Amino acid sequence: MKALIEGFSKLDKTEKMTWLAENYTSNPEKTVALLQKYWNSDPATQKVHDEFIENTLSNYYLPFAVAPNFTINGKNYAIPMAIEESSVVAAASKAAKFWGSRGGFKAEILGTEKVGQVHFIFHGETAKLERFFEDSHPKLLKSVGDITQSMEKRGGGVRSISLRDKTQEIPGYFQLHCTFETKDAMGANFINSCLEQFAKTLQELAESYPDFSETERQIEVVMSILSNYVPNCIVKASVSCPVKDLHNNSSKASAFAQKMMQAIAIAKAEPYRAVTHNKGVMNGVDAVVLATGNDFRAVEAGVHAYAAKDGTYSSLTHASIEDGIFHFWIELPLALGTVGGLTSLHPMVKLALEILQHPTAEELMQIVAVAGLAQNFAALNSLVTTGIQKGHMKMHLLNIINQLGANDDEKKQLVAHFEQNTVSVSGVKAALDNLRKS
Repeated sequence: MKALIEGFSKLDKTEKMTWLAENYTSNPEKTVALLQKYWNSDPATQKVHDEFIENTLSNYYLPFAVAPNFTINGKNYAIPMAIEESSVVAAASKAAKFWGSRGGFKAEILGTEKVGQVHFIFHGETAKLERFFEDSHPKLLKSVGDITQSMEKRGGGVRSISLRDKTQEIPGYFQLHCTFETKDAMGANFINSCLEQFAKTLQELAESYPDFSETERQIEVVMSILSNYVPNCIVKASVSCPVKDLHNNSSKASAFAQKMMQAIAIAKAEPYRAVTHNKGVMNGVDAVVLATGNDFRAVEAGVHAYAAKDGTYSSLTHASIEDGIFHFWIELPLALGTVGGLTSLHPMVKLALEILQHPTAEELMQIVAVAGLAQNFAALNSLVTTGIQKGHMKMHLLNIINQLGANDDEKKQLVAHFEQNTVSVSGVKAALDNLRKS
C-alpha cells in the first residue's frame, strides 16, 4: 500500500519531490535529479512556472517549433507550434508552401459571440417566471455594471440575457442564457463573474417579487458557468485554385481533386473516419493554441461538439469543385485570447505572440483555423496518394533511433540508409545491429 500524506501542498518543493520519490519511485535520488534537471536556470522564471498550478515539481517540456511560409490574407506568417507528434510541423509547412504559390489562405471572422449560463430550479408557474424575468432584466444588467465597465470601454460586455425553459428535459429546470463580447480576452473570468452576479441578483429579486408565492420565491441556483461551446464564435479559413493547378500533370490533378472530394465525403458520412479526420485538424489547431497560451481543452471540447451539431459527428472540413475551381475550407468555433491568462506571464507564450506580430484575438482565430486547415490538407494529400505511413515514419525515424541508443555517427548512417528504405522499428533495429557488427 502506497503512503498517503496530509498537508502535501504546504510542503516546500524539495520536500514534495523527496516524499514523492521515496514513496512512488524505485530510485529516489535519480527521480529528484531528473525533476531538478528540468527546472529553469533562471530562478525568477522558474518561480513564475511554479505558481501557475499547485504542487509544481518541475517543468514538462514540449518541442516549440515554427511552420514558416504561411500567407494569410496577403500577410506572411511563421506559425509557432508546441507539439510532440512527428510530422505535424513538417506537414503544415509543406501545405503552407503548396498554397502559398496558389494565392495563399483566406480567413474571415463570422462571429465572436461567447456564451454563459445560470442554471436554476424554479417550481411554479412558467408564465409568472417569464413576467418576473421581463421585469428583472434591466436590474440584472445594472447589477454587473462594476464588472463590465472596463470591458465596455474596449467595446465588449454583456450582449444579451434570455430565459430558457428546459423543463421538458428536467422538471423545474430553467436557465439564463447569456451572450458576451470579450474582445481580445478569452473572457472566462469576466463571463463567470457576470454570471455569478446574475445568479445572486436573480435570487434577491425573486425573494421580494410580489406575484410569486412563497415557494416560487425560493429560486435554487444550481450553478453559474460559461460554456465552451461557442457556435456563434466562428472563423472560416479557405483555399482555392483551378483544378489543373493542383498537379503538374493535368490528368493527375483531376484525379487528385476527385480523391480529395471522396475522402472528405467519407469523413462526412462515417463517424469512425470523421474522428481521425478531425484529429488531424486538431493537430494543427492544438499546437498553435498551446504555443499561444490558450486553453486547448476548451477548444477541443467546443470543436468536437460543433462537429456533431447536426446530429451526427462529421468532418470539420469541406470541399467542392465549381467551374473548374477546387475549393477547400473549414469553419471552427474558437474562443481565444491574446491578453490575460498566460499571455503576459509565460515567456514562451509572449515570444509566440511576438512571432505572430502581436495578433488581436480575431487575427489569432484566423491563424489557428488556417493551421488546422493546412494540417488536414497535408494529411488528406498523403492519404490519397502515397499513404500516411511513409512520410510519418520518416519523421518518426529519429525517435526510433534515439530509443535504440544509437550514437551520432550511427544516426547519420541510419538516416542515410532509410532515405531509400521503409522505416519500421524492426527494420531500424536490424540496420543498427548490422552497423555494429560491421
